Amino acid sequence: MMSHQPRTITPSDLPQAITRYLKAHQDHDTATAVTAFTSDAIVIDEGRTYQGAPAIEQWLNRSATEFTYTVELTEAQQLDPTHYVATHHLEGDFPGGSVDLRYRFVLRDNLVERLVIEP
Repeated sequence: MMSHQPRTITPSDLPQAITRYLKAHQDHDTATAVTAFTSDAIVIDEGRTYQGAPAIEQWLNRSATEFTYTVELTEAQQLDPTHYVATHHLEGDFPGGSVDLRYRFVLRDNLVERLVIEP
C-alpha cells in the first residue's frame, strides 16, 4: 500500500468545492456554502456532528452570527486525491481572541462529503 505524504499546495490549487465553501462561508452566503456539500455530508465542529444539508445549513447560519472575526487562509495541503487540509488563522471576539484551525476535507464526486474543523 502506498503511503501519501501531505503535500503543501497553493490555496488556489484547492478543489473548486472547497474554495466555493470557504469563500461563501467567509461572505456569510449560507445558500452557496451548503451547495459545496453532498446531501449526506457530515461536519464535525467543536465536538458536535452535523449530518445532512439541513443540519449543515443550520450550523453555517449559527457560526456566521455567533462571533465577529477575520479569517486568513494560511496553508493548504493535499493528502491524497480526495483529502485536503486548509489551515485558517481566525481573530475576533470569541473566547481566546485568536486561533489556528485546520479544516480537514474529504471529497466525493467533487463535493465535500466530510469536514472536520479542529485546532
